[in-house]
Amino acid sequence: MQRALFSVAELRQAIDQLPRTHLAVLPTPLEEAARLSEALGGPPIFFKRDDLTGLGFGGNKTRHLEFILGEALRQGADTIVTGASVQSNFCRQTAAACAKLGLRCVLYLNGEEPDAPQGNLLLDHLAGADVHLVQVRQLPDLIALCEEAAAAERQAGRKPIVVDLWHGIASLGSVSYVDAALELSEQLADLGLMRASIYLSSATATQGGLELAARALGLDWQVVGISPIRTDLAPADVVAGLANEAARRLGLDWRIDAADIENQEDYIGPGYAQPTTEAREALELVASTEGIFLDPVYTAKAMAGLIDHVRAGKLDPSRPVVFLHTGGTPALFAFNHWYAPAQ
Repeated sequence: MQRALFSVAELRQAIDQLPRTHLAVLPTPLEEAARLSEALGGPPIFFKRDDLTGLGFGGNKTRHLEFILGEALRQGADTIVTGASVQSNFCRQTAAACAKLGLRCVLYLNGEEPDAPQGNLLLDHLAGADVHLVQVRQLPDLIALCEEAAAAERQAGRKPIVVDLWHGIASLGSVSYVDAALELSEQLADLGLMRASIYLSSATATQGGLELAARALGLDWQVVGISPIRTDLAPADVVAGLANEAARRLGLDWRIDAADIENQEDYIGPGYAQPTTEAREALELVASTEGIFLDPVYTAKAMAGLIDHVRAGKLDPSRPVVFLHTGGTPALFAFNHWYAPAQ
């Protein structure tokens, strides 16, 4: 356990100085998953239910958007332009947040046009987003399209802001998970739990915020990120970069080294958004023991990693585990072709 560099009051004061628009239902519950723990024969497991943040079917990105859109509004933006995959949880929650705030939302979604919109894509349309389906090879290509769209929005007399999930304003997502870490640490303290392993699906801002808070407050947390995607960038570098940018925004004179970030790429399978056998088992086990639904792209793969670590004896059985449920369940309905119950 490391020494605290900042107090809770100092972190709270720094967070409260940033622009924020309240979108989420907070605090989200911390629930013990006793039947899942028993089924695995492992340590006590708790779910931090950030799938229940409320806006647009919930998810961790609603926390991000409180600060991202707070800053966008401060800058006078009336249009948000962003892009990700066709079943993006961030884009779905962005579309819902823009609808709530009266902002124009322009989405560039990478993937094939389906026969009919389903899952997150259906919700994007229902929320009134201006949706463009494209096919590009890399995220930078998608962001380039967003920048071109923003230029057209300016010519039309609007004031757009481009949200790049890996850079810039996206670091405010890490600020939101510093805030979430304060919430979680209080919940754990109420249960008399001062140490924990935190598992989550992340390779960007969410893990960055938890890492920043854990180190700043000297929390006895082991944060384990399970990456859902392979890119040319090392996840630890991205997480550390976003955490350090968040620290700068908070006025914290301190940096995180990428070597201190634990983020594993062992459970991605054949590729991003391609379900795995282990993810299916995890999804079914959690649903059948706890009545909690994961998604095949993010949370089920993270849970597959946790299950594997428990079964391999990698976890201290006396150290509680918190699984951060980052949401994404609407995407389940877009994967109905993948899932067929065993006969």
